[in-house]
Amino acid sequence: MKKWVMLPVGKTSRTGIFRTAAWNHRQQLLILLAAGCLTTMTGGVVSPVLPEMVQQLQLDPRWAGTLVSLHALTSALCTPLMGLVADRVGKLKVLIPCLMLYAVFGVSTAFFTHMPLLLASRGLLGAASGGVAAATIGLLGGMYDGEARSRILGYATSIMTTSAIFFPLLGGWAGGMGWQYAFYLYGLGLPLAVVAAFSLRERRGRSPSILGDGNQTQQLQELLRNPNIIALYLFIGAAAMIVYAVVIYTPLYLKQAIGAEPELNGLVLAVRLVGAAIVSAFGASRIARRMGRNRAIAFGFSLMSMTLVTIPFLTQLYLILPTAILFGAGFGIITPNLYDKLADLSPADSKTTVLAIGTGFNSLGQFASPVILGPIWKYAGLPPVFYAAGVIAAAASFVSLAQAKK
Repeated sequence: MKKWVMLPVGKTSRTGIFRTAAWNHRQQLLILLAAGCLTTMTGGVVSPVLPEMVQQLQLDPRWAGTLVSLHALTSALCTPLMGLVADRVGKLKVLIPCLMLYAVFGVSTAFFTHMPLLLASRGLLGAASGGVAAATIGLLGGMYDGEARSRILGYATSIMTTSAIFFPLLGGWAGGMGWQYAFYLYGLGLPLAVVAAFSLRERRGRSPSILGDGNQTQQLQELLRNPNIIALYLFIGAAAMIVYAVVIYTPLYLKQAIGAEPELNGLVLAVRLVGAAIVSAFGASRIARRMGRNRAIAFGFSLMSMTLVTIPFLTQLYLILPTAILFGAGFGIITPNLYDKLADLSPADSKTTVLAIGTGFNSLGQFASPVILGPIWKYAGLPPVFYAAGVIAAAASFVSLAQAKK
């Protein structure tokens, strides 16, 4: 009788241990995914309230757009550096302070009224976001091995991309109460830092490096001299610059043309991302198979060009939303095919580094958008901004078509 009582208890205890371990593992994964989603929020919540900031703070049109894009530059610069620091001192020792700084620098922007301080807080926010990204990638990679690691990193990327759809809506909703409220959303980094400090445990061992192996340097230098790879990097940068022209200047145009509030601006930006996400997932590869990748990329750029030049003529919501979806579809065709071509041109042992550099060009394109287009807004107005971005997209389309004919 005694044995009959003890056996189920022992069995239940072992089951309980396994269940507890599985729950802890899922809990850590959810925390890391939440941290990753914060990095996609860095620029997403600001665009819907930029018109209110320009109007109330009387910001210089030439530089106002950099408030939306500056974080991309500092994040791109700091991500590899923070990756090196994380490998030396520990990833949690980077993640938790960076989450706290993310909250501090993000919320502080709400209390500044002068451009230098606004830009400084946005730049520091990007640096903190880069630290969060580097530590998150390292911790996620350390939790898994082999195919499971590749699968979970792809899963995390998908979740973060999907979450980016909702951040403009969230920023627009909060900004409807006052533009400062959009910046209070960055305060989410603080409770997440506390949860991470008590819940995350770092697995010792090698995890994916942000930078390539030192032995790959010579091979990487040869790859970066390849004209085809250079062209792909330029395409990635151009696509990012064109997309950020819409992210930054469409809310300003809608505010000017139809008096759009932050909620409507957030909706338009979110719809653009829905178009990009759907086509990226289900249409990009099919279009490439039918047309060829170069022609598919050219088609995507042509869609972006056509929708850009129509923006200054749109004043009705039933026309604005389909145009935003069509623009997003063009971007959704371009991006997967560009990275797919990059992967094909890269040897297996350098693929991660080559793709990471492509991500860097994406960030540089985002930063360059208001630097190049800001003076056009200041001296010629908003419609010529969209025409200029449309010309850039058309030029990229023609170049891609020319490559397809070779």
